[in-house]
Amino acid sequence: MKVFLKVRKISLTSYECFRITNELLRITQEKGTLMAPQQPRPTDSELDILSVIWQLGEATVRQVHTELNKSRETGYTTVLKLMQIMTDKGLLVRDESQRSHIYRARQRETSTQKQLVKDLMVRAFGGSPEKLVMQALSAKRAKPEEIAEIRRMLDELEGDQ
Repeated sequence: MKVFLKVRKISLTSYECFRITNELLRITQEKGTLMAPQQPRPTDSELDILSVIWQLGEATVRQVHTELNKSRETGYTTVLKLMQIMTDKGLLVRDESQRSHIYRARQRETSTQKQLVKDLMVRAFGGSPEKLVMQALSAKRAKPEEIAEIRRMLDELEGDQ
């Protein structure tokens, strides 16, 4: 769908701009022509930091550094720089109101996981959920309780259709 607009110099209030933008978003989403903006894919090191922040809810650089050092040696300035980059990329939100800046994840853990799985499914499995699941299940033997949970989820998905 292409939209052509003749542009004239007009003056709009912020509220009018907001209303027009929201209406355009609503229309394009109804038509299925607008995809939600995708958050950048985190690197392995960024995922390590996100895991700590998801676990703690929010954290300072010092807290993240301490947690990461429990599993491997990491420099404080490296963690600081990575968290600054992650903030610039939109992966983290920084609260600068206190002396020690507090960071929190912009998205929930499940949202990021879904995004990563969708990306992997498209890149490695041609967009096929079946191929992705079959490879995941064949790569590592699932425990009986995990299989039961998978069955429950499949039943739930079938009920939605």
